[in-house]
Amino acid sequence: MQRQNTEGRAHDLVLYGATGFAGALTAAYLAEHAPQDCRWALAGRNLSKLERLRDRLAEINPACGDLPLLRAESDDRDAVHALAADTRVLATTVGPYLLHGEPLVAACAAAGTDYVDLTGEPEFIDRMFLRHDATARTSGARLVHAAGFDSVPHDLGVHYTVGLLPEGVPLRIDGFVRTNATFSGGTLASALTVASRPVAMARAARERQRAEPRPAGRRIRAPFGPPLRSAETGTWGVPLPTLDPQIIARSAAALDRYGPDFRYRHYAGVRRLPIAVGGALGAGALCAAAQVPPARRWLSGRLEPGQGPSPERRARSWFTVRFVASGGGKRLITEVAGGDPGYDETAKMLAESALSLAFDDLPRTAGQVTPAVAMGDALTTRLQKAGITFRVVREG
Repeated sequence: MQRQNTEGRAHDLVLYGATGFAGALTAAYLAEHAPQDCRWALAGRNLSKLERLRDRLAEINPACGDLPLLRAESDDRDAVHALAADTRVLATTVGPYLLHGEPLVAACAAAGTDYVDLTGEPEFIDRMFLRHDATARTSGARLVHAAGFDSVPHDLGVHYTVGLLPEGVPLRIDGFVRTNATFSGGTLASALTVASRPVAMARAARERQRAEPRPAGRRIRAPFGPPLRSAETGTWGVPLPTLDPQIIARSAAALDRYGPDFRYRHYAGVRRLPIAVGGALGAGALCAAAQVPPARRWLSGRLEPGQGPSPERRARSWFTVRFVASGGGKRLITEVAGGDPGYDETAKMLAESALSLAFDDLPRTAGQVTPAVAMGDALTTRLQKAGITFRVVREG
């Protein structure tokens, strides 16, 4: 790895897709919380929308009235490469990432520019590893996917928990997610894209498994666990087929601190059994419907990209993730908790991840890396200061 010198670039941080639902929330967070000396810019494909967003941001922070606006179509190779070459960190909210994401990843990998996104699409992440990890390792770029609710609270929550357990011993952790939040059109579009491509997703996963080195002398597992009753959390655990366990397993494979034999299982924590059964049946029906193009189009039309929950609905939303952990004779329950997970807190997570990549003293890494590997304790500290809770619930 020979990290390219990015200090002379015009921008510390560029937010691409700034006018979308999640993008505008991220821009508003940066307007309030980016350091005064942070040189950041808004980017997207529609200049008039960017101008209107900048006007709204100037009402939050008058200094934002001078924010640079950068126009680039995601499929315009020259424009995207120019964008990446002129910033130290590029953050993007434009999904579905399988459709729109690769040109930005490729440009950042080639330019030695740190990249961070909100994807929850396993196939996209696997394909980006296969195509661009080697280039990024050479240039020194850090390619950080899943820096929102997928998968920051889970990845950093496990990282935080592991740091409280004995070293050099087998570790077992189960995560139980609870939330009352709803979702936006962009999230629905990404979910339907993932659900409609099970064969392609499995193929990409197999190709990555063959290509990716495994940690020598260590065992890392993230199995799809059985449904269970958790006495520690007082919930029924329904297995969650999300990206989060894969991200956690990659962190564990990269960091020796996770021990010689690490296992993580991921659940939705549901108080009542009938709700757990109903939720599992509903998720199965959605996946089945996504395989049929007319049904998929009908579902995607229920909520258009750019639409999302109102500020009032987001203000009532919350999430908790409890981790039940054991290792070396020690038992531990920890918790990560916050407000609206899909949007307000996701915007916070993405913005703080981009700021961490731009300004924090971080481990020397490159290529496709997880949030915990790239930023670890530095990002946890940032999120704690920003109001997301990391705490020990019970020991012993």
